[in-house]
Amino acid sequence: MIEPPSRPEAQAQAAPDPAPVRPSEFVQALRGLRVWDPQVSALPLFDPATAPAEPVSLFATWFGEVVAAGEVEPHTMSLATADAEGRPDVRTVMLHDVDARGWHFASHAGSRKGRQLAHRPYASLGFYWPRLGRQVRVRGPVTVEPAEVAHADLHTRSTGALAAALVGHQSEVLSSYEELERASEAAWARAEREPDVPVPSWTAYVVEPDEVEFFQGDARRRHVRLDYRRDGGGWATELLWP
Repeated sequence: MIEPPSRPEAQAQAAPDPAPVRPSEFVQALRGLRVWDPQVSALPLFDPATAPAEPVSLFATWFGEVVAAGEVEPHTMSLATADAEGRPDVRTVMLHDVDARGWHFASHAGSRKGRQLAHRPYASLGFYWPRLGRQVRVRGPVTVEPAEVAHADLHTRSTGALAAALVGHQSEVLSSYEELERASEAAWARAEREPDVPVPSWTAYVVEPDEVEFFQGDARRRHVRLDYRRDGGGWATELLWP
């Protein structure tokens, strides 16, 4: 009778069960959150067959509906750009207008996004409106508006917006918060004293879209994604899997 080969005792013993991995408090908090809580969100039906032939009209309709639904700050959007090495960057900015040309916003030309757009004039925008479970994504080349457009845009806004623009130095290193306080106080005083003062670095931009996607959330995760793409002088549409 052939005996099985002997094994060292250490090998013969079963390896102990690994200690159970317990989610951290942070992960537990994340898992406890709800997406589109029925007490807050309403998920309307969206029939893409009824969508208009171009995206601006649909955006205007959706925007009006989320405003009516009480969405908080629906005019804020994520703006994604890339630096000279192609590394992505993103921040939240304010939408200033939407028209046949595209989606408008403004910033200082010398800011990080301004420098990135000067080098790579292409950007993506993202809107998220959780009250109706909606997202809109926009991407395309970015053009700079004439200086007079930027001036008019800035001076139709609040005194605080003008004061913030007058402070300038956006994205530069700040030596102390006290320095910001002093600059802000001086800028507020000048904005109130000279409400039409020019801010040469203030620049108006337009994202002229190549693609616009509309996303409508669904409680059963049958989300509707309608994608508009430039097709010659018009638009082609297609549905995307969620």
